[in-house]
Amino acid sequence: MFTGYEIVETLEQAGVTHVVWLPDSTLGPWESDLESSSQLRLVRVCREGEAWPLAAGLLVAGQSPIVMMQTTGLFESGDAMRNVLFDLGLPVFALIGARNWLLPDSGDSAQRFTEAIVRAWGLNFVLIGQEADKPKLAEHYRACAQAGRAGVVLLAEGNG
Repeated sequence: MFTGYEIVETLEQAGVTHVVWLPDSTLGPWESDLESSSQLRLVRVCREGEAWPLAAGLLVAGQSPIVMMQTTGLFESGDAMRNVLFDLGLPVFALIGARNWLLPDSGDSAQRFTEAIVRAWGLNFVLIGQEADKPKLAEHYRACAQAGRAGVVLLAEGNG
């Protein structure tokens, strides 16, 4: 939905300093654009559970990170996320690729559980499900940063 250029421009204008990520097939094509940005630092992790504490450290150090991963990575990293967002109370922001969201008959359980899990955690989130929703990323990021609260953008994925 976003091109690499668009995501870089959006993140730069929102004031993001670091992208902490483990890319999937939708987010991965943004890598060269993210790497070429003079304002963003791309920080790769091996497991999604590493992203949350790394972003927390950057935030405590005065930076403005965003975590990026796919929904299955969110599921895998739940305990690390819980520690950072709830136990430490840090307002880390994340963009989560909502796997197969645009494929209603995919049969993918990740698609079925994504919104339910985000709601169960009580995360403040918005869904970007179509082109017209793109401005929601920067708007939600800024609103969460200004309020000092964590936030999530679910980015619909699939061939819809």
